[in-house]
Amino acid sequence: MLSNGLSEDDLFSFLSSQKKEDIDYRYILSSMCTLPHPVAVKAHSLFMETNLGDPGLFPGTASLERLLVERLGTLFHHKDAGGYATSGGTESNIQALRLAKELRPSTCPNVVVPESAHFSFKKACDLLCLEIRNVPLGPDRRMHADTAAGFIDRNTICLVGVAGTTEYGMVDPIEDLSKIACEHDIFLHVDAAFGGMVIPFLERPIPFDFALPGVTTIAVDPHKMGMSTIPAGVLLTREPDMLDALNIDTPYLSVKREYTLAGTRPGAPVAGALAVLDYMGISGMKAVVAGCMKNTERLIAGMGTLGIEPAATPDVNVATFVCSSAPAPWRVSWTRNGHLRIVCMPHVQRDSIEAFLKDCGDMHA
Repeated sequence: MLSNGLSEDDLFSFLSSQKKEDIDYRYILSSMCTLPHPVAVKAHSLFMETNLGDPGLFPGTASLERLLVERLGTLFHHKDAGGYATSGGTESNIQALRLAKELRPSTCPNVVVPESAHFSFKKACDLLCLEIRNVPLGPDRRMHADTAAGFIDRNTICLVGVAGTTEYGMVDPIEDLSKIACEHDIFLHVDAAFGGMVIPFLERPIPFDFALPGVTTIAVDPHKMGMSTIPAGVLLTREPDMLDALNIDTPYLSVKREYTLAGTRPGAPVAGALAVLDYMGISGMKAVVAGCMKNTERLIAGMGTLGIEPAATPDVNVATFVCSSAPAPWRVSWTRNGHLRIVCMPHVQRDSIEAFLKDCGDMHA
């Protein structure tokens, strides 16, 4: 620490200089996060000091968390779902596997996941001492249900499906996985961290949620396509009280038991997430998703005119290409298979797509 504090002008001059080193969102084509909606920022600022880790002190904020769970549960065809606000998909996935381990005790527990699963499942299995069984993908870059079934045995505590894979934007056949989960009486967790705020608003939604009887838990991140402030994730459970299996004593807090992973939990992004959902409504979210999907289609078509083929036909707004380079100053990413990857988030407007295509054309001329 400094011996003497800085003046406010000097402090914010320094902070502003550091902020300028961040990449401008206009050129970020690789992120599944986006600029927060203005109503999320405004709501966030109203709840900056709130801590959902001690909810008895902040009953109004705690009620917003319950409303957020109810809104998302209703969106996912189960108004009475349980759940709570997490820091994002990683925490939600860890907690889902922690819950599966508690509810399905085994001396040698294993978890069956697709090869496309987010790397948070590796973290979760390391932390929880679970064997992770990675199921190879089919040619369509989805985990096929029959293949997954072959990895299940009496020690399998959880089957995982992904609704909107991080690398290729694919939705696993959750409907078929649900049938397998019911047949084997095992826990089915759906990682819809990205797709959960896309799929319900598509013209033809793909089955992935609690409408399927085998789905036990769902992870969704409002700070992605939900345009909330960071961090804002939610873990939803089919049974309202299911998470009570993870309760530990918290004797000195305003509540005496908690099942959350984090202790201190910010209420501000919860308010931001709820604000966006209530402000946008179903119609507003459909318009946002439709715009992102149209931009994805335009990008794929435009790259095709340049002779650059797609690596997959995505279900959500993630586009990948058989291409080994991209023009500056655009920030793209690359899949583990070496394919160029672009996520058409709300901040990626049509003029950005056209500018990127022009620069690609110039580079490949």
